[in-house]
Amino acid sequence: MKNVCLKYLFFLSVLLLPLSAGAMDFSLVLSQNAGIGNQTNEDGGFDYQLGILPGFSFLLGESGDLFISAGMTLGVEEEDFYYIPELLRTEVSYRFGNGRIRAGRMQYAAPLPLVASGLFDGAQFSYNSSGGTFSAGVWYTGLLYKKNANIIMTGEDKALYEEPVIYDDFSGTYFAPGRFLASLDWEHPSIAELVNLKAAITAQIDLSGGDMQYHSQYLTLKAAIPVKKFLFEIGGSFETAQLEYPAAADKEPFNIAFAWDLGIFWTLPSSFNSRLSLTGQFAGGETDGLVGAFVPITTKFYGDVLKAGISGLSVFALNYTARLVPSFGLSLTDSLFVRNDLGTYADYPAAAGSDGYFLGNELFARFIWSPVSDLQFNLGGGVFIPGPDEKSRWRVELSAILAVY
Repeated sequence: MKNVCLKYLFFLSVLLLPLSAGAMDFSLVLSQNAGIGNQTNEDGGFDYQLGILPGFSFLLGESGDLFISAGMTLGVEEEDFYYIPELLRTEVSYRFGNGRIRAGRMQYAAPLPLVASGLFDGAQFSYNSSGGTFSAGVWYTGLLYKKNANIIMTGEDKALYEEPVIYDDFSGTYFAPGRFLASLDWEHPSIAELVNLKAAITAQIDLSGGDMQYHSQYLTLKAAIPVKKFLFEIGGSFETAQLEYPAAADKEPFNIAFAWDLGIFWTLPSSFNSRLSLTGQFAGGETDGLVGAFVPITTKFYGDVLKAGISGLSVFALNYTARLVPSFGLSLTDSLFVRNDLGTYADYPAAAGSDGYFLGNELFARFIWSPVSDLQFNLGGGVFIPGPDEKSRWRVELSAILAVY
């Protein structure tokens, strides 16, 4: 009961912050998204979302500012109606000399976003120097909405993520699993006027209280090298993990894991803005020894149709993006999915009955029309083609976004 009261007190305290703030700016974003496809239903299913996102910003003296945003999502999925209130980015920031401190609900991304990326509750201190920007932060995840936090590190986390929000048990079905997260980050924008380099040491402690506790640490590096019209990116992450579990569980108490990310981006010599890119992401899978599956802190879903987590998977994508005229652009993507082991995705629908490593290929096209700066329409569609004897998946979606400032 005490935990429930603390969570409601947190929401109330943030909503009262504007009463002590100064001059205010207001923004409002309205979004609608409608889609149809057979991702979860073999015969095809319809889903719809309406998002209402107001935001407020305040100046706090000459060196501080406060930003508060919230959201209400109304939706229909599989003929079920739902509504989700959510506190979004809400942070106070102060600058002094070369330093900056932020506190509240803020955006954070590791050098490799596949390790951790999203909103987190906590505080971060940053310091700019001639040797780069140094940052230290601590956060907690248990006050976030679970479907946007994407904390899916254990089987219990996955079961909670898939369970609908039940308002009679709001505290038990709305919030993400509790994790304490700490990270030391460093970034240099241009070493030798050539290389942008990022590094981080990140650790998370499982506070969810589940039967299995998963604690992990990550050493992450990423480099970006621009060469004329090309940009080359390469990064990697080394994970160590400690598992606390019932004696009957078939899991090693300690393992290591690896992940890497690479990309080649070419700005084409055309009369309009266009880019061709080749990217690859790899996250190791289960083995019989010390090396285990790479488990990120937050799950990023790959594929607009497949929407797969990265653990035990390699994803290679070829993408062409172009803005043909200022108001119209398009994106074409061909993605290849390969399993790194035969266990992580053994029960995945696209891999059912397959003893091979090839998971499938996805083709997706997206068209963007923005007749005015505050209004955008987005039409996308594609198909995921799995291995032999498996049914293809498809999806078509239309969204509209209106921003009012």
